[in-house]
Amino acid sequence: MTALELADSIASGELSPVEITDHYLDRIDRLNAQTGAFYTVTGDLAREQAVAAEKLAADSRRTGDRASLPALNGVPIPIKDLNMVAGVRLTMGCSLFADTIAPEDDYVVAELRKAGIVITGKTATPEFGLPCYTETKIGPPARTPWDLSRSAGGSSGGAAAAVSAGLAPAAQGSDGGGSIRIPASVCGLFGIKPSRGRISGGPLMPDLSGLSTDGPITRTVADAAHLLDVMTCTYPGDMYITPPLPDGETFLGHARREPGKLRIGRSLTNVVPGATVHDDCVAAYEDASKLLADLGHEVTDVELPFGSDAVPMFELLWYSMATLAPIEPTQEEELLPLTRYLRSKGAKVTAGELIFAQAYLQGVMRPAMALLNSYDAFLSPTLASPPVPVGYFDEVDPAENFERQKRFTPYTALYNISGQPAVNLPLYWNAEGLPIGVMLAGRLGDEATLIALSAQIEAARPWRDRHPSIW
Repeated sequence: MTALELADSIASGELSPVEITDHYLDRIDRLNAQTGAFYTVTGDLAREQAVAAEKLAADSRRTGDRASLPALNGVPIPIKDLNMVAGVRLTMGCSLFADTIAPEDDYVVAELRKAGIVITGKTATPEFGLPCYTETKIGPPARTPWDLSRSAGGSSGGAAAAVSAGLAPAAQGSDGGGSIRIPASVCGLFGIKPSRGRISGGPLMPDLSGLSTDGPITRTVADAAHLLDVMTCTYPGDMYITPPLPDGETFLGHARREPGKLRIGRSLTNVVPGATVHDDCVAAYEDASKLLADLGHEVTDVELPFGSDAVPMFELLWYSMATLAPIEPTQEEELLPLTRYLRSKGAKVTAGELIFAQAYLQGVMRPAMALLNSYDAFLSPTLASPPVPVGYFDEVDPAENFERQKRFTPYTALYNISGQPAVNLPLYWNAEGLPIGVMLAGRLGDEATLIALSAQIEAARPWRDRHPSIW
């Protein structure tokens, strides 16, 4: 069942949030060791929240006031372990923080609590969310349930593994360079990276570069739209704020509307030197292009107005972000080799270099945005290859590891730099039965059109009932 279906069944009394919660906790207990989806399971908290949700639902039925029920009352939604949940362990994927307890909720978690979710646990993430795969000292590797020998991606790898394996109906994730779309692609799911400023990263996560944002990972477009409605929030002190939808409109409402005929640009071009696009990813891209044309949209090949010169500038931002974790010099050796490598590079970045990199990327994006905004949506592959084996990145030295990551994910970071919304669509499975995603990006602030288009595509080519064998 989808998150929306579960919420409806709880409101009507058809299902109990307690039995739903027990169902998911049982699946986590049985399958987590195989999937590596959760670092922390919060069974007691989840059952307590489920009991409270059951009482709310019963009271609303007795009074006939269903409208007063929170939007996701009693629905289990796990939280990524980069985000704070008050009173719950916060590891950030790092063994140095294995015993850290979060003092408060992140703002987005607070919004999800208001919506009535049941928090079943904290999902696996790589050390400080830095790489595009989820393999740490905290727990087993996060694996795609479509082939347990392969990575679930990152940094929301545990969130995607949980949803794909049926350990949760939907999950909260975050995306600073593709970290929702990458695991959604390799796990066969729908994921939204919202526009910059749609969801506050507070109170701890700085938004100086504007690269990162929270977002939903789900099996259906409607579920993702509904979670985006719930997660949307801005708070005083946020540097970026995207204007809200007009009064009375919701993203879920747009998931139930026809998008009309749209102009869609497309390109296989990427800016990462040496990034070769696998035939399966090209096939998925061409298949999606044909489907969009068959749905009546105008699909046009576009040459993007920038080159590989932007890559080193993005790297400077990424290196600098790696230095934000509060690690004592004596603790550095306890970090994973890749983290140490990124932090050592970041420690050498001067203030002038950092500011120049930010300014350079803004300058590069100005003509690009003018081009991209002339289309209603823009299509590309999500990744340059099918899911990779667990250990693929760590089998080489950190410098080559980072190069491999760039070649694997040459498309996603563009929209973190631009701030545009982007989604992964799970439309294609290769001959080995592995999911191969395609990515659609929209105009800045226009998740609504992107959601309406995604829902139309989903209706034409349903993917909801495709489950990996682990189910």
